[in-house]
Formats: sequence, C-alpha cells, structure tokens
Amino acid sequence: MPRTVAEALNRNLLGNSPTWYKLAIIGFLVANPILLATVGPFYTGWVLIVEFIFTLAMALKCYPLPAGGLLALEAVIMGLTSPDTVYMEALNNFEVILLLMFMVAGIYFMKDLLQYVFTKLLIRVRSKIALSMLFCFAGAFLSAFLDALTVTAVIIAVAYGFYAIYHRHASEGKAQKLQDDSCLREDCVSALDEFRGFLRNLMMHGAVGTALGGVCTLVGEPQNLLIGHHMGWDFQDFFFHVFPISMPVLIMGLLTCIAVEKFHIFGYGRHLPDAVRAILEENAAEQDRNMTAKQRAQLFIMACAGIFIIVALALHLAPVGLIGLTVIILLTALNGVTEEHQIGHAFEEALPFTALLVVFFSIVGVIHDQELFHGIIHWVLGLEGREQLVAYYGANGLLSMISDNVFVATVYINETMAAFKAGAISHDQLELLAVAINTGTNIPSVATPNGQAAFLFLLTSALAPVIRLSYGEMVKQAFPYTVVMSITGFLATWYMPSVEHFIVTYLNLTLH
Repeated sequence: MPRTVAEALNRNLLGNSPTWYKLAIIGFLVANPILLATVGPFYTGWVLIVEFIFTLAMALKCYPLPAGGLLALEAVIMGLTSPDTVYMEALNNFEVILLLMFMVAGIYFMKDLLQYVFTKLLIRVRSKIALSMLFCFAGAFLSAFLDALTVTAVIIAVAYGFYAIYHRHASEGKAQKLQDDSCLREDCVSALDEFRGFLRNLMMHGAVGTALGGVCTLVGEPQNLLIGHHMGWDFQDFFFHVFPISMPVLIMGLLTCIAVEKFHIFGYGRHLPDAVRAILEENAAEQDRNMTAKQRAQLFIMACAGIFIIVALALHLAPVGLIGLTVIILLTALNGVTEEHQIGHAFEEALPFTALLVVFFSIVGVIHDQELFHGIIHWVLGLEGREQLVAYYGANGLLSMISDNVFVATVYINETMAAFKAGAISHDQLELLAVAINTGTNIPSVATPNGQAAFLFLLTSALAPVIRLSYGEMVKQAFPYTVVMSITGFLATWYMPSVEHFIVTYLNLTLH
C-alpha cells in the first residue's frame, strides 16, 4: 500500500497498467512538446499518430481511452489541433456516435434471441470450415444492407454469451469475472484455451466479412454514402460501379476463409472442444425444457424487432441511431424491462468506445490541421490513367490503415471533385477515381484495428480480453485477408476501366 500522497498518485496513474507502459506514456507526453519546438508540428503530428496507435496496440494492458485521451488533450494544448476542429469531426460523424449509443444498446436487448439462434447453429454445424464460412458470409451479407458496427455488435453478443456459459460451468459459479481463470477446474483449462482460439477465429471471420460486404453497396459503409452523394449514384448505380472490384475481392476473401481454416495458418484452425460442445448442448436442452410462455413471448418480440431492424435499415427509414433507439423503446416496453438499472446495463458496452472514438477524432483533427496527408494527395492527383487509379487505391488503403477511413475518403473525394471542376480530369476518370477511393478505404484497411471502426470496436469490447484477442493477434489473423484482398483489389482496379466498359455496354444492350 502507498504510504505517501506522492506514492498514491504514482500508483493511481493509469491504474494497474505495467510500470513500463506508464513510463512510455509519460515519455510520450514529455517528448511531444520538445519535438514540437525542435522539428515542428508536421513531424510531431506523425509521431503523435504512432503514439496513439501504440495505445491501441496495448489495449489489453490499458483501455486506450485514458492514455490516448492524455495524448489527445496534449495535442489540443500544444495547438496541433483545436477544440473547434475536434467538435466538427465529431459533428461530421454524429450518425456513427448515435449508432454506438443506441443501436449497440438495442442489440443488448436482443441477446437472448441471438444466443438461442446461434447456439442451435453452433451445435448443428460441426464443420469448422462451414461454420467459418457461415460467419464470414453472414457478416458480408448483413453489412451490405446494415451497418458494420451493428453486425459486429451482434457477433460480439453471441460470442460473449457462448463464453459466459462455458466459463460459468468451468468455474462452478465461483469466478466473479469472466477474465478470472483462478477458479477454473484443472480439466477445463486446456479446453478453455482451445475454445478461446475458436471464438477468436469466428470473430475475425465475421469482422472481415463486414468489410467484404460493406464495400459492395451504397449503404454498406458511411464513406460509401458520402461518395455516392458526391457522384449522384443511387443504390443500383453504386453497386455496378464498384462491381468490377468488390465481387473479385468478395470471392477471394471467402476462398481465403476456407484456406486459412483448412491449412491451420495464422492462428486459424482452432476447433470447438467436445467438452465445450457438450456443455452448450446441455445448456440449450435445459433452456428448451424450462422455457416459459413469458420467455417464448419475449423471443417472439425480439424476432419481430430483428425483422424491423433489417427492413428499417435496408429502406433507410431513419438514421441508424434513431432506429436503434426505436428498438430500445419497443423491446423494453413490450418485454417488461422497466427499471432504470436494467436499462443502464445496455449502454455499458458502447459508451466507453464512443468516448474513445471522439478521442480518435482529435487525432484526425491533427491530421487535418497539420495537413499530414497533403503531400500524398497531391502526388496521386499528379498521375494519369490507370497509374492514377492504382495510386488512388493504394494511397487510400495505406492512409486508412492508420486513420479514420471516412476522413480519408472525405479528403480525397473533395480534392478529386475540385480537380474535376477545374478541368484537370474527365468525368469518366472521376467516376473511376470515386470507385478507387471507396474500395481503397474499405479493403486494405482491414490490416489494422484502427483502419476499420468495426475492428476497433471488437478490439476494445469486453469480449476481447476474455478470448485474448489483442491488437497483435488481430493484425496477425487479418494478415492473410489483407494480402489476398488488397492484391485482388489492386489488380481489379488496374483492369477496372475495361471491365466497367464491358458491364456498361452489356447493360445498355439489355436495356434497349
């Protein structure tokens, strides 16, 4: 126990994080003003990005909000960005904030139905490859019409429920937290390790699936809507414009899912232990036997709410967050959840990540105010033809690995529209570049958790520490997907003018 106030302050700093981690953050905070005074704001901004990525990579040591928040506050104090810029970045992403606040909470009230349905699937589908394909394809299909964060929230809720069932059995109810393995029976430890690996595999397949599907449609990702608005594309226009890249990438992504599971590479190939399967089967059978009429009615209401979510999001009846709030109202009212503390639990998962996202917008504000991407943008604008297309794809992909892909897409589409209005590029080239921006920000960005909001949400969720899903593990398991999808996208971008010409010609023939 600390004996003085100074010792207590030192102990309290970043809580139970390792001493080396605390020293690293202190070192960053001390070094940044020195760098600003010596090398200037541009290079200090790039150093700050690396430091923030470090806090994300160490998410299992310390949730990134406190340490990353200190770096963001220092950036504002040093003048690398301003509160107004941070506010505008948050305002531009207000729909995403609403989504996290309400839609993720809405999914919480559907967790019993999700657990029921996916338990049946897990028990009946014994092939790991088939199950992996199911998660990957489901993530892709749903993300083509829903939001990737919503889909990720669903698979997190499912996996967390599976883990909780087995951990409760393995600890005989003694463990107070799911991270606590000290109370586990010896015969359950090895099975738990394999089960964790199995869940990590399914989570990554599902998360990558959200990227595979999200690139395909106008409503798949926020930047898709932004690009479609600038280009005047409707749902069908957008789909056919990105088709020459999105479909080859989707096919190769699904084949990668099969390959990594078949050959047990990059951490994949972990199976559901028989002991765990038996416990899940027993739990499912017990639930079926003991299910009351009230519980069946609740599941029916949840199923209706699920159908409402799909229809409302597919038809864009309202912003995603407002649809989520509607779901919360309906499920709490119709399923008898009326006490404040019951409702409050639904918001525990998403609000810390919402705060972290706003901190991330502070780092994006530094990128914006210090024009850190300015040189790369002007370099690709200076190219022509196919070289410009693949340069756009590569530059957007590279920058989206370290920054917010919505921000990168916004900067590039605005600069490209300005070049078009100035007569520097033709309308046909503008359309091709818009596709390159969209696919570049969506596909290579699966390389890192900070490249995709859905990946970052998974990394910082309550599920990640219990299944030992670290930043490094995510990067490793995403690596085969990153390589295959990025190369496929690169080649498809190079041949896109020829393929798109064929598609347009074919469509014109059929229309006439």
